Amino acid sequence: MSEHPPTPAPRRAGAPASFAPSAVPSAVSTTARPAGPPSADELLGALDPDQRQVAEHLEGALCVLAGAGTGKTRAITYRIAHGVTVGAYQPAQVLAVTFTARAAGEMRSRLSDLGVHGAQARTFHSAALRQLTYFWPTAIGGRRPEIEKYKGRLVGAAAQRLGLSTDRALIRDLSAEVEWAKVTMTLPEDYAEAAALQRREGVGGLEPATVARVLAAYEEAKTERGVIDFEDVLLLMVGILLDREDIAAQVRGQYKHFVVDEYQDVSPLQQRLLDLWLGHRRQLCVVGDASQTIYSFAGATPEFLTGFASRYEGARVVRLSRDYRSTPEVVSLANRVLSRSRRGGGALALPAGAVELVAQRPSGPAVRFETYDDDVAEAAGVVEQVRRLTAAGVPVSEIAVLYRTNAQSEVIEQALAGAGIGYLVRGGERFFERDEVKRAMVLLRAAARTERASLSGDLGEDTRMVLFREGWAPQPPSQRGAVRERWDSLNAIVELADQLSERRGADLDGLVAELTERAEAQNAPTVAGVTLSSLHAAKGLEWDAVVLVGVAEGLLPISLAEGPSAIEEERRLLYVGVTRAREHLIISYARARNPGGRASRKPSRFLDGIWPTAQGPGRPQRRGGATGSPKERARQAAADFEAEADPATIALFEVLRAWRAEVAARASRPAYTVFPDTTLRSIAMVKPTVLPQLSLIRGVGAVKLQEYGADVLRLVREHSESA
Repeated sequence: MSEHPPTPAPRRAGAPASFAPSAVPSAVSTTARPAGPPSADELLGALDPDQRQVAEHLEGALCVLAGAGTGKTRAITYRIAHGVTVGAYQPAQVLAVTFTARAAGEMRSRLSDLGVHGAQARTFHSAALRQLTYFWPTAIGGRRPEIEKYKGRLVGAAAQRLGLSTDRALIRDLSAEVEWAKVTMTLPEDYAEAAALQRREGVGGLEPATVARVLAAYEEAKTERGVIDFEDVLLLMVGILLDREDIAAQVRGQYKHFVVDEYQDVSPLQQRLLDLWLGHRRQLCVVGDASQTIYSFAGATPEFLTGFASRYEGARVVRLSRDYRSTPEVVSLANRVLSRSRRGGGALALPAGAVELVAQRPSGPAVRFETYDDDVAEAAGVVEQVRRLTAAGVPVSEIAVLYRTNAQSEVIEQALAGAGIGYLVRGGERFFERDEVKRAMVLLRAAARTERASLSGDLGEDTRMVLFREGWAPQPPSQRGAVRERWDSLNAIVELADQLSERRGADLDGLVAELTERAEAQNAPTVAGVTLSSLHAAKGLEWDAVVLVGVAEGLLPISLAEGPSAIEEERRLLYVGVTRAREHLIISYARARNPGGRASRKPSRFLDGIWPTAQGPGRPQRRGGATGSPKERARQAAADFEAEADPATIALFEVLRAWRAEVAARASRPAYTVFPDTTLRSIAMVKPTVLPQLSLIRGVGAVKLQEYGADVLRLVREHSESA
């Protein structure tokens, strides 16, 4: 069975490997990079202690509970690379499965950077489709049916057959219900009972029995047209593996080591297929975060993740809690959003399978909270925030505006366009479908084949030369609109070429291969412009600055959410939004929808006890602003810390203050000359474990690191052990 795409071109000698010093596991080392793929010791040395546990566990069942920003993709790709390096894995026998083509493409790229070629990284559907296409002639006979890409057409035909409305909204709702029924393996005759158990009654305003008839009519329409849908790909492969032991044995002989990313999003159907791939073996590593379960409405369930240890007796469970993405201010807010209550003593009460994040980055700006009169004013506020951030040096491509529903983007698009600020809407026109991108790929492919003699060998320089013919220039055009958008697309390819040259020493052939693979996975390179995205579409992404708009009752949680489980899923959506931010986080809402409308909205219940008190009608509410005298700012900083930090962090801060007082008294000097309170608060929030990590905290210079570093780390360690 040929399951492998063409092997990427090998990295040239001296090309950089993507691994880092263990002190800062999330960063990429830019000095002293070795030639060729990293050794086993170098791979393990680039990980923090928890990530290293993942990479060293090569045999048997392993469950990794990985919080947002904790380096889960790094941990599992290094695990695969470590297994290949020490000879425990054959690359062709590894299948890594995730949920989006973009994530699979990123995983393949990272493995390639580590010198691993031939390991498969695919979505469930992509892996199953390859197998189904390969085995169909043997198992079924003939040619595999075409896949119906637009389920709505068949759902509409089924509804019309039953005399129901074919209104677009109803067809959309029924299409979603068809998908839910199939991924949960619910037959039409069992639908009414299952819908009642899952509180799914009232879909499209129809009785469950009517929806069940639509499900049956949909299957009939599909059969009549001789097509299958995306869910059938998995269902049919499950059936083949159950019926044909010879085919099951062939698949299991091909793949011996499995990795499943985003395991909290697995559906019963996907789990059934995974079980059949495995057979009676236990060579399975799953990675997930119950806190980021936001697709329950589509059939995903975190129960397979939270129940993994009982499902696979003796399975190893490793927690990744060190957050390398976000500042302590963002991490603290994320933890508080996720916790529904505080137990005695103030400890966070997190859901099962959730991970309390521990910030590893230095302290950053306080989270900003803004209130506006209406949606138009809020959109104008977004423009103000973008201008403020770019003036502070944040690239426009590192700013995102996130919202609960796609309908919220229109007023923001209008405001940004009116201000001459470029933007991209996730879910809009796909990068690789743009005309200029298609032409650029043709030109690059042709140059790689026919112009080798005139190429310089420097990928960045060669790419610029080729794309100059398509209209790229070193400086962006002054015009906005279509002209600037075309330049942005071409410049994204130029920047990707620079990255590949630095990371892999790639040539023009390597760039063409990378673009081709990214096009298949719809993994577009970064394009300059503010990103506009729904919270669901933002999952798996991150930016330096995030503006969360519409964080109000009725929007988040959305008014359609009914019952405790639906409300908690909305809470997790906000958590996902918060944890997309690396450094700057702005949260806002508008009191009314339209100018002059009734100001009936209130901040989301998920921010009860977090949202600052009002400062007057119609004025933005800010927290932690740099206004007032130094004493006033110090008092505000102390108040923010007390409000945001958990009791264990506050206790560590007091331990550090007591130590500082003793040190200052012995030296007969003011306490603040040892460390100011702001630095001690950052140390308490970050809880550093090694000197390089401590050195990243603002206020800890080389002299103080040498003089006090060992004592500070000892105090942090002792406090953590006693907590």
